[in-house]
Amino acid sequence: MKFRKLGDSNVDVSLIGLGTMTWGEQNTESEAHEQIDYALAQGVNLIDAAEMYPVPPRPETQGRTEEYIGTWLAKNAAKRGEIVLATKIAGPARQPHNPRHIRGAGNQFDRKNLNEAIDASLKRLQTDYVDLYQLHWPDRSTMTFGRPNYPYIDDEYTVPIEETLAALGELVKAGKIRYVGVSNETPWGVAQFLRAAERAGLPKIVSIQNPYSLVNRTFELGLSEFTHREGVGLLAYSPLAFGWLSGKYEGGARPAGARITLFERFQRYSKPQSIAAVTSYVELAKRHGLTPTQLALAFVNTRRFTTSTLIGATTMAQLKEDIGSVEIELSEEILAEIDALHERQPNPAP
Repeated sequence: MKFRKLGDSNVDVSLIGLGTMTWGEQNTESEAHEQIDYALAQGVNLIDAAEMYPVPPRPETQGRTEEYIGTWLAKNAAKRGEIVLATKIAGPARQPHNPRHIRGAGNQFDRKNLNEAIDASLKRLQTDYVDLYQLHWPDRSTMTFGRPNYPYIDDEYTVPIEETLAALGELVKAGKIRYVGVSNETPWGVAQFLRAAERAGLPKIVSIQNPYSLVNRTFELGLSEFTHREGVGLLAYSPLAFGWLSGKYEGGARPAGARITLFERFQRYSKPQSIAAVTSYVELAKRHGLTPTQLALAFVNTRRFTTSTLIGATTMAQLKEDIGSVEIELSEEILAEIDALHERQPNPAP
């Protein structure tokens, strides 16, 4: 396994991070525990969860993912220090698909909600602290979860970023969290978090968890410079574009038990232009003797701004292939072909 610093912190995280959002919906508790055992044996130390998980979010299953991690930790308490445990607080329900069953539709990043959320997560996780606590999406209307353009919405109220950071700072002092991160954030948002931290002496964000893949390279446009100049590392989610880049949906295939087969909710990467681009990358991989999954994950792994590539698997075979991507080196020829495809169809699935 390879390791990189979590932003400008002193924490080393594995280049492959274990995503967990299927645990409790598509994966059972025993399967979740098996995944953790295998991932740790391969050197993976970053486990990423969220209070909203599993996905699709439902009141009946909310928090189950953290509970599965908690039961593993209860049986493996001596290994807690080996894990960089990350979770997230759900934000307000500003878009139709945002959950409204977690502390109500008005859930925002104020002191009350942050304290309630972390305490509930710690209880489910059966631990005294999390290493990284993230804001799952912004406390304002912006470009998140596939929305292609800035919406120009004047929200009735948003919690000031400095107020949110102050509340998070209290949680750091209380020992409940070690570091702070954001997710689904924009360049403007990252800049505001950094400015507030510097101005008021509050915790600086060390990470941003945003989508990044062969079909969504928008992170490069305005956010990648922050990783270089400000020490805010990317935790790249959806590196396989909900599984599309694995090639398993080629030709209209819908494998039994697969996410796109099971749930209508996941249409972010199902646009015609995205499907066409995926086919091009699948064909490129096969021409060079790689599996589509190897190509897609190795590309994300090789980006200088990637701190960790968050993979999610429903089978052990998938998990093994995903983690094994750290061993794949892409030639200059392959990288040039990837860039040529990207120029012809840039970011078909933002």
